[in-house]
Amino acid sequence: MGNIFGQSFKITTWGESHGDAVGVIIDGCPPGLEISIEEIQNELDRRKPGQSEISTQRKEGDRAEITSGVFEGQTLGTPISIIVWNTDAKGKDYEHMKDVFRPSHADYSYQAKYGIRNWKGGGRASARETIGRVAAGAIAQKLMKQMFNTDIRAYVSRIHNISSEEITHELTNEEIESNIVRCPDPIAADRMIDAIKSARKNGDSLGGIVNAVIYRAPVGLGEPVFDKLEADLAKGILSIPACRGFEVGSGFDGTYMTGSEHNDQFFIENGNIRTSTNHSGGIQGGISNGENIIISAAFKPTATIMKTQNTVDVFGNQVELQGRGRHDPCVLPRAVRIVESMGSLVLLDHALRHRGQVN
Repeated sequence: MGNIFGQSFKITTWGESHGDAVGVIIDGCPPGLEISIEEIQNELDRRKPGQSEISTQRKEGDRAEITSGVFEGQTLGTPISIIVWNTDAKGKDYEHMKDVFRPSHADYSYQAKYGIRNWKGGGRASARETIGRVAAGAIAQKLMKQMFNTDIRAYVSRIHNISSEEITHELTNEEIESNIVRCPDPIAADRMIDAIKSARKNGDSLGGIVNAVIYRAPVGLGEPVFDKLEADLAKGILSIPACRGFEVGSGFDGTYMTGSEHNDQFFIENGNIRTSTNHSGGIQGGISNGENIIISAAFKPTATIMKTQNTVDVFGNQVELQGRGRHDPCVLPRAVRIVESMGSLVLLDHALRHRGQVN
């Protein structure tokens, strides 16, 4: 059941990193939505490998095929199936480590849990699994835009110890896509790119933070008490491979503030209730309040590096391992689209649940 996400808008992802294909089944999509394979492909292209000099050089076209649930360009209300064939899988790159547990990978934990694992790449633990999330997220994002004029924009705000300036205006896709690291601050972006190149040259990797802002989210999304909106956002974002931290609004920085400093005071603007600040990040009591929803996701450095490391093998021997193959020296630029997708999936799921509760 761990491969299924959502309640009213439900997705099931499937496939392994070096298997024949990966994909997603989407259940609960309303009928009549106009959707094209080109719209889905545009989002997959932002996630795919080999798109720049600072990403993995695995050359996958990630060409999506819709095999059910869409007819004459519109959704039918029946399950939508999307498949992407793996065309550049090189399982042989992993033969030298098939009996070795790679440090900070899922190798040991998968073996301990299931007694068997796919040692070619990361199997289900690979970021290649997120293709299904991004394909489904493209549909979810279009529905949220159509229903509520809601937009979500994610961007890289920090790589290692290099941070961008605070973004206070509504971001555009053009700003985010203006450089290969997907940071809208061009000065910081140049420094980030240099740092990633240096890490790759040294056989190492870097982590960082992706910020996301959900603009014009409707009021009332979220379910007390265990399905709070921020709780489901946290689950969705933290399920992304390599994600190690989640914040909403002021997050951990809010602990440095007093209540009088942190409280978001209300006022009336053009007949609408607004807040003068947004330390709550657009969510209060687990329910969206109509302000921008602001979230941050922390990603660890890529686990596969080219430096020699100590580990053990499946026979209990202490061994040394040096990584090989094609890997991202930093996952952040490609994670931007995945964060947007998971945010869209959570919001649409709650929007459809909310629609079923009210007249």
